[in-house]
Amino acid sequence: MTAPKELSAGDRVSWDTSQGRTTGVVVRLLTSPTDIKGHHVAADPSAPQYLVRSERSGEEAAHHRSALRKLASRR
Repeated sequence: MTAPKELSAGDRVSWDTSQGRTTGVVVRLLTSPTDIKGHHVAADPSAPQYLVRSERSGEEAAHHRSALRKLASRR
């Protein structure tokens, strides 16, 4: 199995939540530790995460690349 391709800001993605699959947009790649809504994200260059914004709620969260599935852009 090949490694998933990198994502870029603006890419549309989906991921699993406790309420089911949801969609959003990549905001940016995180390569250093940061806090999002009181949650510590232990991102670093060897284990980056993506900051994504939910299309439904507008909330932001960090996810590893393996948790995200790239979707076709909306036109």
